[in-house]
Amino acid sequence: MPAPEQNASTKPHSPATLRRWRRYLADERAEAAVYRDLAGRRTGEEREILLALAEAEKRHEAHWVALLGDQAGKPMRGDLRTRLLGWLARRFGSVFVLALAQRAEARSPYESDADATPRMAADERIHEEVVRGLAARGRNRLSGTFRAAVFGANDGLVSNLSLVLGVSAGGVSNSIVLLTGLAGLLAGALSMGAGEYVSVRSQRELLEASNPGAEAHHALPQLDVDANELALLYRARGMDPVEAELHAADVLQSLTADLAAPSMDVDVDEHEAIGTGLGAAVSSFCFFASGAVVPVLPYLFGLQGMTAVIVAAVLVGLALVATGAVVGLLSGASPLKRGIRQLLIGYGAAAVTYTLGLLLGTGAV
Repeated sequence: MPAPEQNASTKPHSPATLRRWRRYLADERAEAAVYRDLAGRRTGEEREILLALAEAEKRHEAHWVALLGDQAGKPMRGDLRTRLLGWLARRFGSVFVLALAQRAEARSPYESDADATPRMAADERIHEEVVRGLAARGRNRLSGTFRAAVFGANDGLVSNLSLVLGVSAGGVSNSIVLLTGLAGLLAGALSMGAGEYVSVRSQRELLEASNPGAEAHHALPQLDVDANELALLYRARGMDPVEAELHAADVLQSLTADLAAPSMDVDVDEHEAIGTGLGAAVSSFCFFASGAVVPVLPYLFGLQGMTAVIVAAVLVGLALVATGAVVGLLSGASPLKRGIRQLLIGYGAAAVTYTLGLLLGTGAV
């Protein structure tokens, strides 16, 4: 990277400018440390990529050191977000940390700062995409079971809160509300678990049905070269007629058992995100139950009437914000916005059933 045109030792700078440069310097050092910490918990290609990102941050660090010159002063600590990120990286090194790092790269101020070079701004954009790619690997590894877990917990929270509030608003006794909530918990958890198992197993079976037959490549040497029905196979996989004919001719011309077998592979992305049927079922059951028990807790502890309703709504609201924030974090979106969205959806559904309970019930709460 070219050296800055001005050095702090040859041109005076305002205290605000020096503070900004020192802050950038501290952040670059902290971000490089985060990537090194993450690399320490990984092997192979991911480790190499993270170490390369750390080296890139050192180049940016050198830019601010050159600008500051002898005015760099005592090293500052990185901002709170970066330091928290480093703490998490040292202890967990998970996809959550990569998702946070992705958001941190997206907040780079270099595009609007005249003291940063265009190359540095471009670097930060590419860093964001690199981290996004690394985070996507982690998301793919856990997204099948995680999806079942998050949606199971959310469904448990919303459906059982709606059920409990609707029945409670109808004026029935505390024991009936409690029994209804527990029955809703068990019925919903069993339904979610069974549904996830069937869904994931069905999806895997559909993918398996798309795989080529194990003996299909053995038929290649016996094909009629003039008729070349192999071209139909490639057309069925999406090639246009001309491309399919050329590809099939190439395969037949270079036909050996070792060469033909790879050419029969179907390009099916049997994605890790599908997860396993049993894993998804267990996650759905457990997390639905963990969500559905929350609105029942006030009644389990003997609260009654409007007090129980308010406590249940508050507890579920906090849980909805938490699950929404986790989804937002993993998706690289704003955790706060996702949390608020979950809260509004959940409270909207509960408000409908509570209103119906008031209108159709035997008395006020």
